[in-house]
Amino acid sequence: MVRIDCPAAVNGYLLKIRFKQWGKLWTPASLNFHSSKKAFQIEKRDHRLGKMLYELPLPTSIKSRMISKRYSLKKRLAARGSRKKIVASWFLLEVYNPCERPVDLSLTIRSSMRERKIPYQKRISLKPGFQLVRIPTAEISELVDLDFPFNVELIPNGFQDEITLYFGLMDFAQEVQSKVEKNGKIKCVVWDLDNTLWDGVLVEDGAAKLRLKPGIRSILEELDRRGIIQSIASKNNHEETTEVLKQFGLYELFLCPQISWAPKGEAVKTIARRLNIGLDTVLFIDDQEFERKQVEASSSEVRTLNASDYLKLPEMKEFQVPVTAESMSRREMYRVEQERLEIQGNFKDDYKAFLKYCEIRLTVTALADENMERVHELTQRTNQMNFSGSRYDRAVLHEIAQSSYLDTYVLACEDRFGTYGIVGFGVVDKREPRLTDLMFSCRIQSKRVEHAFLRMMIDKYIRETSRDFSANYRKTPRNAPSGQVFEDLGMVEVSVSDGVTSLVFPHGGVLPDDGIISVSMPETSLAGSQG
Repeated sequence: MVRIDCPAAVNGYLLKIRFKQWGKLWTPASLNFHSSKKAFQIEKRDHRLGKMLYELPLPTSIKSRMISKRYSLKKRLAARGSRKKIVASWFLLEVYNPCERPVDLSLTIRSSMRERKIPYQKRISLKPGFQLVRIPTAEISELVDLDFPFNVELIPNGFQDEITLYFGLMDFAQEVQSKVEKNGKIKCVVWDLDNTLWDGVLVEDGAAKLRLKPGIRSILEELDRRGIIQSIASKNNHEETTEVLKQFGLYELFLCPQISWAPKGEAVKTIARRLNIGLDTVLFIDDQEFERKQVEASSSEVRTLNASDYLKLPEMKEFQVPVTAESMSRREMYRVEQERLEIQGNFKDDYKAFLKYCEIRLTVTALADENMERVHELTQRTNQMNFSGSRYDRAVLHEIAQSSYLDTYVLACEDRFGTYGIVGFGVVDKREPRLTDLMFSCRIQSKRVEHAFLRMMIDKYIRETSRDFSANYRKTPRNAPSGQVFEDLGMVEVSVSDGVTSLVFPHGGVLPDDGIISVSMPETSLAGSQG
């Protein structure tokens, strides 16, 4: 069990745990609520005390007794009954699964009262990557009286020998409404249909009486041209609605449409999950205030708009984005990705075999006039796989391209299904050498493209300079899962300054190579980048 400081995490750290077979994480507990600030202070004080006891220059026997007494006190405090009647909303579990296959995790919560023998148990399937598991407290309290002390156990199952997982927040929490800043770029517009996209209600008026809103077709096509993907959340009959959209010639403009009688908040979350985008990049448009409020209550990050304001869309600042070849073909790229996902199902749990089947090819060139606009778009849109947090304007990009000591790398990707277009951008200060910027489109997330590129960079500069290779990484909750690439390749954290972590791969180190991605870096295309 290793504590890894991570200022961007809710707790300020992550817990890296290597489980042996039959190992479990266990704690006594009670619903003794604290504010986030006080909880952080208590945890910090406890960590400081534990570290001090460990480092005391005392005989081992005395030190062991002191540590044992502190541990017993911690268990008694953890099991102390709740003094404040605060209703918990959820049991929250932040966990990162670095494996390339799902991992089953068993959660057991059982009362400390002897007469209460039926525990709450839940099997959680952890997909590869980061996830936040939210379990309603009401579901747990049906079996366990949370007014009294209880025990919590987490046990990973179905593996041989050992398995490593990273845990963040593991706690009961009360959910409160807070104001969310909503001023970033929109990646996806989710449309209602009745009296929003068209005048009339399908189930009441029938398809023949429906009329598209004035100017709606040109707005849909303009958003599509700008690379802003669009979807549908509508309470209607799926087959009948699909036929109407096809008659209007609009069906192909929408990805992952959710047409059912389910709550629209769930529909919007499903769309974001299938498109692999953040909810804070989604705009939901509906004529009914009730539906807009329901979506906001379900996901506070989602922005909403009254359908009466649809004509304002092209002029809104959230939609002022560069128009590039990639943006104009973005919808088709997402459709190709859906085809990939369907094929992936044939490979079951062998994800690496699927990636090799895809025959992914990465081509690396330098920043130049012909790719400048796409790189600018990438720096403005990328969140989940932006390791520096940088947002460059065009003037700064031109300066970087002309620098004599900065090497620039623009990454384009394709596979047997089609092209991803330009998906990444990196900058290396060759004087050290140090990777100062690295960002990727979320389209290639989990495809190990970042592994292939970073491995190539490390190998290239160590061979050319015979020196260690360094990298900057500004950790955030959004890029933490992708940041696993540094550890996967053996880079070691050496310092943190102003929120930026410095990592090093030592000269003479051995780079792992899974042989999944083929990389092409024509020397002629990088001539301007090499100074």
